[in-house]
Amino acid sequence: MLTDVEFVTQFSAELGHDYTVAKSYVRDVPTQALLQIRSFTHKLTELLAQPEGISFDSPNLYDRIETLNRNRVINVRTTRALHKLRGDGNRGAHPEKYHLTSEQLLALSEKSIEKLLNLVESLFVQVTGNSLPEYRFEPFDSFAGRDLCYRAVMESDPQAQYLVGMSLKTKALMQREQEQALAELEQEPESRKSLSDSTFKKAEYWFSQAADSNMDALYESGVALIHGYSGKVDVAAGEQAIATAAAANVANAMALLGYFYLAGGQSINPDSEKAKYYLQQAADLEQSEAIANLGVLFYQQGNLEQAKHFIAKAAQAGFPHAQYHLALMLARGEGCDVDKIASEQWMAEAAEQGQIDAMLARAQSMLNDDNAFGCDLSQAELYLRQAIKYGHSVPAMVELSIALADGMLGKIDVVGSAALLKLARERGNAQELAVIEPLWESLSLQIDNVLSMTDSKEELASLQRAKELLSWPA
Repeated sequence: MLTDVEFVTQFSAELGHDYTVAKSYVRDVPTQALLQIRSFTHKLTELLAQPEGISFDSPNLYDRIETLNRNRVINVRTTRALHKLRGDGNRGAHPEKYHLTSEQLLALSEKSIEKLLNLVESLFVQVTGNSLPEYRFEPFDSFAGRDLCYRAVMESDPQAQYLVGMSLKTKALMQREQEQALAELEQEPESRKSLSDSTFKKAEYWFSQAADSNMDALYESGVALIHGYSGKVDVAAGEQAIATAAAANVANAMALLGYFYLAGGQSINPDSEKAKYYLQQAADLEQSEAIANLGVLFYQQGNLEQAKHFIAKAAQAGFPHAQYHLALMLARGEGCDVDKIASEQWMAEAAEQGQIDAMLARAQSMLNDDNAFGCDLSQAELYLRQAIKYGHSVPAMVELSIALADGMLGKIDVVGSAALLKLARERGNAQELAVIEPLWESLSLQIDNVLSMTDSKEELASLQRAKELLSWPA
């Protein structure tokens, strides 16, 4: 009986190699595994298109999948499976933006391998013309991680050093997000606060080791200098490293350099023509943030149709911020006709992927509009808590405080409401404080009224605790 690697190799020798590499990285470098899976999916669209004489007008994976679907090369089930793998690859590129823990990232990469194998199985007869052979799945191992470390240390292999750095950077980003979330709740022990700092330093070390001969590592080294991974910030040197990597056609470097020309940097003055050039170069390589920023560039120039075109492309590529902004453009009719249904669908997609503003917007809609798309009060509460946890959103604190005080979520929790309102007051700007003050007074009055009427010891204790929270000086 064939192994899973041999099975995929029978399907396509090139894809069999890519599958082997992706699977080998799952346990130790899951981000790289997911990016390799996305590359596999891209090549698979080419494999499916060639026998039908189909040529693609765009390098964008979303467009390619939809082209195959329109030409009935693939059915609806296969189309969905390809889009799902495309989305998994996007999460692998920036797991911290999707608020993934290390455990969730590992589970996602393992599940994506399973999905990929199922997809190959469903397409085997169509692609090869042969009957489906029997095969067995061999368990994941951690050999790749050990091999990477050996090559990085003992052989000074630049690619291995870069991948070790990427693994450490991903770990550091997720550690930092968790540390910030825990610190917000004042539950983080002092000993944990430096974990991400230490991991960032290790990542920068390995990027610097590979930077002379690996342009991807040079780009990451530039990012490390700008953000001070080692504790020392050198923005000018970082921008120069990124510019050098961009000249070597590194997609992420071109995207970031284009952004610097769009918004300005320490040593880079805004230049719309250079911004457009570098963003377009990165967009041609399917860098989703570059595609979105092209939309921003055209939006700033007042070309709403082109802005909507590129923001929609980035949204289709799975970039949550673009999905949120596309929802706004569709709701306002900017560069397009007003389409409330499509707007709500894109807002829901962005919220599902953890975009802070979208989660807040969806929660507000669910709580305040009886006809809201996909109304689910438990989901609304979850979105608000995530917006608070990951985005420290004052409007989300206020919204959840009101919902808890008024019993909109099926329960009244004055202590929780008061705690959130106190936190919002500590963090709010002048405009937000103007909203908070009457709510503060209203909740205080509500507590006093109930205190005068209740005889329940448990309720009295809760109300007294809420009153203490609201006694915090203005």
